[in-house]
Amino acid sequence: MRLKSLLLIALPVMAAAQGLDPKTLTLFHQPDSTWPTYNGDYSGRRYSELNQINAGNIDLLKINWIFRIQGVGPQRGVGNPTIKSTPLLVNDILYFTIPDHVFAISARTGEQLWQYDFEDKGGHLVGQRGVAMYGNWLYFLSPDGWFISLNAKDGKERWRKKIADEKLQYFTTIAPVIVKNHVIVGVGGDAMDVRGYLESRDPETGEVQWKWWSEPQKMGDPGSETWPNQAAMDHGGGMTWLPGTYDPELNLIFWGTGNANPVFAGQSRKGSNLYTACIVALNADTGKMEWYFQASPHDTHDWDNVETPVLFDAKIDGKPRKLLAQGSRAGWFFVLDRTTGKNLVSKPFTGTGNWAKGVDAKGQPIPDPDKEPKVDGSMIDMPAMGATNWQPPSYSPQTELFYLNGTEGYGMAYLYDTSDNPEGYGGGGGGTFDGRTSLFAMDIRTGAVKWKHSHAGQGGGPGGGILTTAGHLLFTGDAGSLVAFDPATGKILWHQSLMSPVSNGPSSYMMDGKQVLLVGAGDCLYALELAGK
Repeated sequence: MRLKSLLLIALPVMAAAQGLDPKTLTLFHQPDSTWPTYNGDYSGRRYSELNQINAGNIDLLKINWIFRIQGVGPQRGVGNPTIKSTPLLVNDILYFTIPDHVFAISARTGEQLWQYDFEDKGGHLVGQRGVAMYGNWLYFLSPDGWFISLNAKDGKERWRKKIADEKLQYFTTIAPVIVKNHVIVGVGGDAMDVRGYLESRDPETGEVQWKWWSEPQKMGDPGSETWPNQAAMDHGGGMTWLPGTYDPELNLIFWGTGNANPVFAGQSRKGSNLYTACIVALNADTGKMEWYFQASPHDTHDWDNVETPVLFDAKIDGKPRKLLAQGSRAGWFFVLDRTTGKNLVSKPFTGTGNWAKGVDAKGQPIPDPDKEPKVDGSMIDMPAMGATNWQPPSYSPQTELFYLNGTEGYGMAYLYDTSDNPEGYGGGGGGTFDGRTSLFAMDIRTGAVKWKHSHAGQGGGPGGGILTTAGHLLFTGDAGSLVAFDPATGKILWHQSLMSPVSNGPSSYMMDGKQVLLVGAGDCLYALELAGK
């Protein structure tokens, strides 16, 4: 799909791709003309230092081109293609994915350069978050557990390596993360009570460099005391299906782990079930865990704690600190010292966090047994399936606020399997009422909600991801529109109707002297620029 003004633009069928040097990837900054990782840089802040588009001229922001996915019919079990990927931008080329497909298009015009197609063998098509790039090579994961490398120039496959067995209902939706000479990949999957893991793979060969498991390997290992037996650990869950973040100075990667298994029926796994529902800090070269923080001990509500652990530096009590913040699916906002994992803030941001009785000495919530799933239902004061999900948050160093799209309301959790040895889910969440989605702005020092915007429509929609910029703007979705907010006050400054709700995390880059705002909505990518610039 093209805009009329672009119909006369000629573009070669193939453009030469140049490599991305992993040494240029940084914690907080990237060149104006690139978006080299899923989150833009290693921090996960999704903050752009560009300010050509700003609060003073936002009314001039117009759609320049639209790319619409063609030749891909409804996808198995999920309907029409939906772009959840944040495109990489390297040397004027955008690379992005939907399940089973990788695209390369011109960042200048939106013209397609090449397309790679893969036929999966039954993987979960819920989404695909994107590609990673190392040199002249791209990396992505198929839904059914293949780790695949392509030549960036033409999309030709270099090799593929199996990293997860779809027959055990593992699935792979993550955007890989490049850290030095490592490609970090994770897995998803709940239904068959498998254990989660994170792998580092060699970018040249695809072979395993190290592997970290989400549970202790054997009884007697640290953390095994939080499980009743070896069998429970072997089937314990803790999936790693969203990209993490990385601090080069500390040489630590920070990753979220998913819920414990069986998902809702926790009677066979008494204990806090480490290291599920955690933020973990791992040595990037060895995979050795340096510290952990558990957001939802003994999780029994399917609250994957994979939400982005966002890194930033700020002063606390007048002293500079290296910090990490997360808006968790369990409905709590956490701020940690990322060097040690020491907790600084633990506070509910949706409801009162009434599934917990308080916090322990580490700042971790203490689950209330009365709020665990029951046969006749147990009510909590947030939606049953969690307060947030995979949609990327943002942090602005201008405002020192953390932003996330979350859900509010009340929900019920049910227990279906009351046996001593439940399997699979063993229960479910439902019965959400007074449900709504909202954009939250969180104070990093206190956890207080500084402002909140409730999205349009009852139940709304999560709004997609968030981008903040040095132009004193916050971009996210609201119903079927892309919206710009004042990040300090939450005032709406501008909106643009789209054909579908925002479905990915917006990004921004410079092209030919113009700042471009890029956003995915349904099966389309939109590039917006200032009119007349």
